[in-house]
Amino acid sequence: MVSVIASSVRKGNVIEKEGKLYLVLTAENIHPGKGTPVTHLEMRRISDGVKTVERLRTTDSIEKAFVEHQDFQYLYQDGEQYVFMQPQTFDQIHVPNDVIGDYAPYLTENMEVQLQLFEGRPISIEIPQRATFEVTETEPVMKGQTASGSFKPAMLSNGVRTMVPTHITIGTRIVVQTADGSYVERAKE
Repeated sequence: MVSVIASSVRKGNVIEKEGKLYLVLTAENIHPGKGTPVTHLEMRRISDGVKTVERLRTTDSIEKAFVEHQDFQYLYQDGEQYVFMQPQTFDQIHVPNDVIGDYAPYLTENMEVQLQLFEGRPISIEIPQRATFEVTETEPVMKGQTASGSFKPAMLSNGVRTMVPTHITIGTRIVVQTADGSYVERAKE
C-alpha cells in the first residue's frame, strides 16, 4: 500500500478504506468556482460487490493498493464462472460473473483481455473497445429509404439489441462499441 492524494486516484485503481479493498469505478475531480475542490469516487467493495460513493477533498490522503495487470485469452463460460488462459504459461483462471459484469455478452472465444489481479485474485477486466458481431434479426430494407442518420433496431449474434443504419440487413457483420453496444461501422472482412 502507498499513500496518495485523492485527486490522483483514477478509474481502475484499488484503494483501501477501513481495512477493506475497493475498486474505483469512476473518479472525478470537481473544482467549484467558490469553495474547496473535491474528488468524487464511485467504488465497488471487492469482498462483496457493494457499491459506495465517497466525496473527499482533493488533498486528502488515501491508501492505494498495487494491482497486477496481466493479459489473458478468453476460453469459455463455465456456469457462473468465465475461464481465461494466460498465453505464456497456459495457466487458467476462473473469473466470477460479478467481475465480468456488463462485458459478458461481448466476450468472444480467444478474445484478448486484460485482467487486474490483487494478490492473485481477479478484481476487474478490460476488454477491447470494439467487437464484431453478426446481425441476426432486423427489419427489411425499405426501397427509397436512403436518408442518412436514420436507424432501425437489430438483434446481434451475442443477444444484444442495438440500433443500426437502415441499409444493414440480416447476416451483415458489424462493429459495435463494447462499452454500450452502439453501432460503429460495417465490418471490413
